[in-house]
Amino acid sequence: MYQLNRQIAFPDPRGADEDGIVAVGGDLAPARVLAAYACGIFPWPHEGMPLLWFSPDPRYLLPVGEIKLWRSLRQTLHKRPFRITLDRAFSRVMAGCAQAARKGERGTWITPALRRAFEALHEAGVAHSVEAWTGDELAGGLYGLSLGGMFCGESMFHRRDDASKVAFVALVQQLARWNFDFVDAETYTPHMARYGTRPVPREQFLESLARTLRRETRRGPWVLDDDLPWVPKAGA
Repeated sequence: MYQLNRQIAFPDPRGADEDGIVAVGGDLAPARVLAAYACGIFPWPHEGMPLLWFSPDPRYLLPVGEIKLWRSLRQTLHKRPFRITLDRAFSRVMAGCAQAARKGERGTWITPALRRAFEALHEAGVAHSVEAWTGDELAGGLYGLSLGGMFCGESMFHRRDDASKVAFVALVQQLARWNFDFVDAETYTPHMARYGTRPVPREQFLESLARTLRRETRRGPWVLDDDLPWVPKAGA
């Protein structure tokens, strides 16, 4: 197993073990985290274990132009129940994701150190949040990291039904307008599979990553286009 040291460098992700673990150790310094994502690697803290860095095979991706919307979600979207914003409440969204109860999980992998790293990356304009509001209440949202034409979705939460779903759809709509290539969901979840995420062999993912990183990274703060249905009109 590759042991990270103070130098910010990662081994070839093709050398990951059967669980997708590429390396252990190091820290969550923002520069190290950013370097990891550029290599197709991401941190996944586990309580009571050294810091683990992953590159699973297969990887689960959603081509931006191929999102699937099921009937009940289409009905919800038609009602426009939430106002959606980008990069308005990054810390609150991360806190909401960290506090969300998840079936079969105890605690959270969104540790204080990980939160500090992503907050710094948000300040640098490469980590982003999506917020769903009902009035002044934060009803749900999600956050992730963007490099080139890729958005790496990290976590989402909701306090009102469908809030994170609407937030995700609004994000993908905006990413499509910016000609992004794909959303990286990293691993399989039934929830993300409903949107159309597909398994991609690691080798194919790394090729796609290399291509998308040739594009300039769109740094934040991000703002939704005014004509999207989730943006209130003047005076509304």
